[in-house]
Amino acid sequence: MLCNIKSILRFSFSDRAPMLDNIRLALNVLFVTLNTAITAFVVCLFALFKLLLPFKAAQVAFTRLANKQFWLWATLNLWMLNVNNDIKWQVEGGEELSLEKWYLMMSNHISWSDIVILTSVLKDKMPMSKFFLKHDLLYVPFVGLACWGLDMPFMKRHSREFLLRHPERRNDDFEAIQKSCKKFQQTPTTLVNFVEGTRASQDKLATVKTPYQHLLKPKTGGLAFALSAMGPILDGIVNVTLAYPENQESPFIDMLKGNLTSVVVHIKVHPMDENVNGDYFKDKAFKRRFHSWLNDEWKEKDEYLKGVYEQHQK
Repeated sequence: MLCNIKSILRFSFSDRAPMLDNIRLALNVLFVTLNTAITAFVVCLFALFKLLLPFKAAQVAFTRLANKQFWLWATLNLWMLNVNNDIKWQVEGGEELSLEKWYLMMSNHISWSDIVILTSVLKDKMPMSKFFLKHDLLYVPFVGLACWGLDMPFMKRHSREFLLRHPERRNDDFEAIQKSCKKFQQTPTTLVNFVEGTRASQDKLATVKTPYQHLLKPKTGGLAFALSAMGPILDGIVNVTLAYPENQESPFIDMLKGNLTSVVVHIKVHPMDENVNGDYFKDKAFKRRFHSWLNDEWKEKDEYLKGVYEQHQK
Protein backbone atom coordinates (compact mmCIF):
# COMPACT_ATOMS: atom_id res chain seq x y z
CA MET A 1 0.00 0.00 0.00
CA LEU A 2 2.81 2.39 0.95
CA CYS A 3 4.57 1.60 -2.34
CA ASN A 4 1.42 2.49 -4.27
CA ILE A 5 1.14 5.87 -2.49
CA LYS A 6 4.78 6.65 -3.27
CA SER A 7 4.20 5.75 -6.90
CA ILE A 8 1.21 8.10 -7.09
CA LEU A 9 3.19 10.92 -5.47
CA ARG A 10 6.07 10.35 -7.87
CA PHE A 11 3.69 10.57 -10.81
CA SER A 12 2.05 13.71 -9.44
CA PHE A 13 5.26 15.69 -9.02
CA SER A 14 7.64 14.31 -11.66
CA ASP A 15 5.19 13.88 -14.54
CA ARG A 16 3.05 16.98 -14.05
CA ALA A 17 5.43 19.29 -15.95
CA PRO A 18 5.69 17.03 -19.05
CA MET A 19 1.90 16.62 -19.05
CA LEU A 20 1.38 20.39 -18.87
CA ASP A 21 3.96 20.87 -21.63
CA ASN A 22 2.09 18.46 -23.89
CA ILE A 23 -1.27 20.10 -23.15
CA ARG A 24 0.21 23.53 -23.85
CA LEU A 25 1.81 22.17 -27.03
CA ALA A 26 -1.53 20.84 -28.29
CA LEU A 27 -3.38 24.08 -27.49
CA ASN A 28 -0.71 26.26 -29.10
CA VAL A 29 -0.60 24.11 -32.24
CA LEU A 30 -4.39 24.48 -32.47
CA PHE A 31 -4.13 28.25 -31.97
CA VAL A 32 -1.39 28.66 -34.61
CA THR A 33 -3.29 26.44 -37.05
CA LEU A 34 -6.52 28.43 -36.64
CA ASN A 35 -4.67 31.73 -36.88
CA THR A 36 -2.91 30.59 -40.06
CA ALA A 37 -6.07 29.10 -41.59
CA ILE A 38 -8.06 32.31 -41.07
CA THR A 39 -5.17 34.36 -42.44
CA ALA A 40 -4.91 32.10 -45.50
CA PHE A 41 -8.64 32.43 -46.19
CA VAL A 42 -8.66 36.24 -45.91
CA VAL A 43 -5.42 36.72 -47.86
CA CYS A 44 -6.58 34.41 -50.66
CA LEU A 45 -9.85 36.34 -50.84
CA PHE A 46 -7.90 39.55 -51.39
CA ALA A 47 -5.70 37.75 -53.95
CA LEU A 48 -8.84 36.69 -55.83
CA PHE A 49 -10.02 40.30 -55.93
CA LYS A 50 -6.61 41.29 -57.32
CA LEU A 51 -7.05 38.74 -60.13
CA LEU A 52 -10.55 40.02 -60.91
CA LEU A 53 -9.58 43.71 -60.75
CA PRO A 54 -6.21 43.95 -62.54
CA PHE A 55 -5.67 47.70 -62.33
CA LYS A 56 -3.07 49.42 -60.16
CA ALA A 57 -5.34 51.12 -57.60
CA ALA A 58 -7.09 47.83 -56.80
CA GLN A 59 -3.80 45.91 -56.76
CA VAL A 60 -2.29 48.34 -54.24
CA ALA A 61 -5.41 48.48 -52.08
CA PHE A 62 -5.83 44.71 -51.78
CA THR A 63 -2.10 44.18 -51.30
CA ARG A 64 -2.19 46.59 -48.35
CA LEU A 65 -5.24 44.78 -46.93
CA ALA A 66 -3.47 41.43 -47.28
CA ASN A 67 -0.43 42.87 -45.50
CA LYS A 68 -2.70 44.11 -42.69
CA GLN A 69 -4.06 40.59 -42.29
CA PHE A 70 -0.48 39.30 -42.18
CA TRP A 71 0.27 41.97 -39.53
CA LEU A 72 -2.69 40.68 -37.50
CA TRP A 73 -1.35 37.12 -37.81
CA ALA A 74 2.02 38.28 -36.45
CA THR A 75 0.36 40.29 -33.67
CA LEU A 76 -1.62 37.28 -32.47
CA ASN A 77 1.52 35.15 -32.61
CA LEU A 78 3.35 37.69 -30.45
CA TRP A 79 0.49 37.58 -27.96
CA MET A 80 0.70 33.78 -27.92
CA LEU A 81 4.46 33.94 -27.41
CA ASN A 82 4.23 36.27 -24.41
CA VAL A 83 1.22 34.62 -22.79
CA ASN A 84 2.66 31.11 -22.94
CA ASN A 85 6.37 31.81 -22.47
CA ASP A 86 8.35 33.81 -19.94
CA ILE A 87 10.68 35.36 -22.53
CA LYS A 88 13.59 37.68 -21.87
CA TRP A 89 13.60 39.78 -25.05
CA GLN A 90 16.88 41.34 -26.19
CA VAL A 91 16.11 43.44 -29.28
CA GLU A 92 18.94 45.71 -30.39
CA GLY A 93 19.16 48.27 -33.21
CA GLY A 94 16.75 49.14 -36.01
CA GLU A 95 15.77 52.58 -34.70
CA GLU A 96 16.14 54.09 -38.19
CA LEU A 97 13.76 51.62 -39.86
CA SER A 98 10.56 52.90 -41.47
CA LEU A 99 7.21 51.40 -42.43
CA GLU A 100 7.27 53.41 -45.67
CA LYS A 101 10.51 52.12 -47.18
CA TRP A 102 11.73 49.06 -49.08
CA TYR A 103 14.27 46.69 -47.51
CA LEU A 104 16.11 43.49 -48.27
CA MET A 105 16.63 41.57 -45.04
CA MET A 106 19.20 38.82 -44.58
CA SER A 107 19.22 36.66 -41.48
CA ASN A 108 20.82 33.57 -40.06
CA HIS A 109 18.46 30.60 -39.85
CA ILE A 110 18.14 28.38 -36.79
CA SER A 111 14.57 27.11 -36.56
CA TRP A 112 10.99 27.35 -37.83
CA SER A 113 10.50 29.80 -34.96
CA ASP A 114 12.64 32.34 -36.87
CA ILE A 115 9.70 33.30 -39.10
CA VAL A 116 7.42 33.81 -36.09
CA ILE A 117 10.05 35.85 -34.24
CA LEU A 118 11.03 38.05 -37.20
CA THR A 119 7.45 38.92 -38.15
CA SER A 120 6.41 39.48 -34.53
CA VAL A 121 9.35 41.66 -33.50
CA LEU A 122 9.60 43.75 -36.68
CA LYS A 123 5.93 44.15 -37.65
CA ASP A 124 5.75 47.73 -36.31
CA LYS A 125 9.27 48.78 -37.36
CA MET A 126 9.28 47.99 -41.09
CA PRO A 127 6.95 46.70 -43.83
CA MET A 128 5.68 43.15 -43.37
CA SER A 129 8.25 40.52 -44.29
CA LYS A 130 8.01 38.43 -47.45
CA PHE A 131 10.17 35.30 -47.43
CA PHE A 132 12.03 33.27 -50.04
CA LEU A 133 10.31 29.89 -49.73
CA LYS A 134 10.99 26.37 -50.90
CA HIS A 135 8.52 25.38 -53.61
CA ASP A 136 7.38 22.39 -51.53
CA LEU A 137 5.82 24.78 -48.99
CA LEU A 138 3.26 25.79 -51.61
CA TYR A 139 1.48 22.49 -50.88
CA VAL A 140 1.48 22.80 -47.08
CA PRO A 141 -2.15 23.33 -45.95
CA PHE A 142 -2.98 26.98 -45.18
CA VAL A 143 0.69 28.05 -45.17
CA GLY A 144 1.15 27.63 -48.92
CA LEU A 145 -2.07 29.48 -49.78
CA ALA A 146 -1.31 32.36 -47.43
CA CYS A 147 2.20 32.80 -48.82
CA TRP A 148 0.92 32.59 -52.40
CA GLY A 149 -1.69 35.25 -51.63
CA LEU A 150 1.03 37.47 -50.18
CA ASP A 151 3.08 37.18 -53.42
CA MET A 152 6.04 35.46 -51.78
CA PRO A 153 8.52 33.89 -54.23
CA PHE A 154 8.69 30.09 -54.24
CA MET A 155 12.15 28.74 -55.08
CA LYS A 156 12.57 25.37 -56.81
CA ARG A 157 16.31 25.13 -56.18
CA HIS A 158 17.03 22.63 -58.95
CA SER A 159 19.92 20.26 -58.40
CA ARG A 160 23.04 20.47 -60.55
CA GLU A 161 22.13 17.14 -62.16
CA PHE A 162 18.62 18.41 -63.04
CA LEU A 163 20.04 21.58 -64.62
CA LEU A 164 22.48 19.56 -66.69
CA ARG A 165 19.52 17.65 -68.13
CA HIS A 166 17.27 20.73 -68.38
CA PRO A 167 19.45 23.82 -68.93
CA GLU A 168 16.37 25.79 -70.02
CA ARG A 169 15.17 25.70 -66.38
CA ARG A 170 18.28 27.45 -65.06
CA ASN A 171 16.47 30.78 -64.58
CA ASP A 172 13.33 29.45 -62.84
CA ASP A 173 14.21 30.93 -59.46
CA PHE A 174 15.34 34.23 -60.89
CA GLU A 175 12.08 34.56 -62.82
CA ALA A 176 10.08 33.75 -59.65
CA ILE A 177 11.93 36.48 -57.73
CA GLN A 178 11.49 38.97 -60.58
CA LYS A 179 7.76 38.26 -60.73
CA SER A 180 7.33 38.82 -56.99
CA CYS A 181 9.61 41.86 -56.89
CA LYS A 182 7.61 43.52 -59.64
CA LYS A 183 4.56 43.30 -57.35
CA PHE A 184 6.58 44.45 -54.32
CA GLN A 185 7.36 47.72 -56.10
CA GLN A 186 3.74 48.80 -55.62
CA THR A 187 3.84 48.97 -51.81
CA PRO A 188 6.66 49.18 -49.22
CA THR A 189 8.01 45.68 -48.64
CA THR A 190 10.66 43.77 -46.72
CA LEU A 191 11.99 40.81 -48.69
CA VAL A 192 13.69 38.28 -46.40
CA ASN A 193 16.43 35.87 -47.40
CA PHE A 194 17.87 33.23 -45.05
CA VAL A 195 21.28 33.47 -46.70
CA GLU A 196 22.57 30.11 -45.44
CA GLY A 197 19.86 28.37 -47.47
CA THR A 198 18.91 25.98 -44.67
CA ARG A 199 18.66 25.82 -40.88
CA ALA A 200 22.03 25.80 -39.12
CA SER A 201 21.33 22.94 -36.72
CA GLN A 202 24.02 21.59 -34.41
CA ASP A 203 24.26 18.44 -36.55
CA LYS A 204 24.83 20.44 -39.75
CA LEU A 205 27.40 22.68 -38.11
CA ALA A 206 29.28 19.57 -36.97
CA THR A 207 29.26 17.84 -40.35
CA VAL A 208 29.29 20.61 -43.00
CA LYS A 209 32.48 22.48 -43.84
CA THR A 210 32.10 26.03 -42.58
CA PRO A 211 34.63 28.62 -41.42
CA TYR A 212 32.21 29.78 -38.74
CA GLN A 213 31.44 28.42 -35.30
CA HIS A 214 27.70 29.18 -35.24
CA LEU A 215 26.83 29.75 -38.90
CA LEU A 216 26.81 27.98 -42.23
CA LYS A 217 28.51 29.63 -45.21
CA PRO A 218 26.32 32.34 -46.80
CA LYS A 219 24.95 31.66 -50.28
CA THR A 220 24.84 34.70 -52.50
CA GLY A 221 22.47 33.42 -55.22
CA GLY A 222 19.08 34.41 -53.81
CA LEU A 223 20.45 37.63 -52.34
CA ALA A 224 22.02 38.58 -55.67
CA PHE A 225 18.78 37.83 -57.55
CA ALA A 226 16.81 40.04 -55.15
CA LEU A 227 19.37 42.85 -55.40
CA SER A 228 19.20 42.66 -59.18
CA ALA A 229 15.39 42.75 -59.21
CA MET A 230 14.80 45.28 -56.41
CA GLY A 231 18.04 47.25 -56.30
CA PRO A 232 16.69 50.54 -57.78
CA ILE A 233 13.92 50.83 -55.15
CA LEU A 234 15.73 49.47 -52.07
CA ASP A 235 16.37 51.87 -49.20
CA GLY A 236 18.71 49.56 -47.32
CA ILE A 237 19.80 46.05 -46.42
CA VAL A 238 18.85 44.86 -42.94
CA ASN A 239 21.18 42.30 -41.40
CA VAL A 240 19.41 40.46 -38.56
CA THR A 241 21.12 38.09 -36.16
CA LEU A 242 18.86 35.67 -34.26
CA ALA A 243 19.75 33.60 -31.22
CA TYR A 244 17.94 31.45 -28.66
CA PRO A 245 20.79 31.16 -26.13
CA GLU A 246 18.83 29.08 -23.60
CA ASN A 247 16.89 27.02 -26.16
CA GLN A 248 19.47 26.12 -28.79
CA GLU A 249 18.37 22.54 -29.42
CA SER A 250 14.64 22.94 -30.20
CA PRO A 251 13.42 26.55 -29.98
CA PHE A 252 10.27 25.93 -32.06
CA ILE A 253 9.03 23.05 -29.91
CA ASP A 254 10.07 24.91 -26.75
CA MET A 255 8.09 27.92 -27.96
CA LEU A 256 4.94 25.82 -28.43
CA LYS A 257 5.42 24.12 -25.06
CA GLY A 258 5.83 27.45 -23.29
CA ASN A 259 9.50 26.81 -22.47
CA LEU A 260 11.12 29.51 -24.61
CA THR A 261 13.04 31.72 -22.16
CA SER A 262 15.41 33.96 -24.11
CA VAL A 263 15.32 35.55 -27.59
CA VAL A 264 18.04 37.78 -29.04
CA VAL A 265 17.35 39.88 -32.16
CA HIS A 266 20.23 42.09 -33.30
CA ILE A 267 19.40 44.50 -36.16
CA LYS A 268 21.97 46.26 -38.32
CA VAL A 269 20.83 48.51 -41.18
CA HIS A 270 23.25 48.84 -44.08
CA PRO A 271 22.88 51.69 -46.63
CA MET A 272 22.76 51.05 -50.36
CA ASP A 273 26.41 51.93 -50.96
CA GLU A 274 29.00 50.62 -53.43
CA ASN A 275 29.29 47.30 -51.57
CA VAL A 276 25.68 46.29 -52.28
CA ASN A 277 24.59 48.52 -55.16
CA GLY A 278 25.64 47.14 -58.54
CA ASP A 279 25.10 44.51 -61.23
CA TYR A 280 26.11 41.20 -59.64
CA PHE A 281 25.78 39.24 -62.90
CA LYS A 282 27.62 41.57 -65.29
CA ASP A 283 30.05 43.54 -63.12
CA LYS A 284 32.84 41.20 -61.94
CA ALA A 285 34.44 43.87 -59.75
CA PHE A 286 31.13 44.44 -57.95
CA LYS A 287 30.62 40.67 -57.61
CA ARG A 288 33.98 40.30 -55.84
CA ARG A 289 33.27 43.34 -53.68
CA PHE A 290 29.84 41.97 -52.73
CA HIS A 291 31.26 38.55 -51.82
CA SER A 292 33.88 40.20 -49.64
CA TRP A 293 31.28 42.40 -47.94
CA LEU A 294 28.94 39.46 -47.25
CA ASN A 295 31.75 37.32 -45.82
CA ASP A 296 32.79 40.19 -43.54
CA GLU A 297 29.19 40.56 -42.36
CA TRP A 298 29.03 36.84 -41.61
CA LYS A 299 32.30 36.94 -39.65
CA GLU A 300 30.93 39.81 -37.58
CA LYS A 301 27.66 37.93 -37.07
CA ASP A 302 29.52 34.82 -35.91
CA GLU A 303 31.55 36.85 -33.41
CA TYR A 304 28.37 38.44 -32.09
CA LEU A 305 26.73 35.02 -31.62
CA LYS A 306 29.86 33.76 -29.86
CA GLY A 307 29.55 36.62 -27.38
CA VAL A 308 25.83 35.99 -26.83
CA TYR A 309 26.30 32.29 -26.09
CA GLU A 310 29.31 32.86 -23.85
CA GLN A 311 27.41 35.48 -21.87
CA HIS A 312 24.51 33.10 -21.21
CA GLN A 313 26.83 30.28 -20.17
CA LYS A 314 28.24 32.29 -17.28
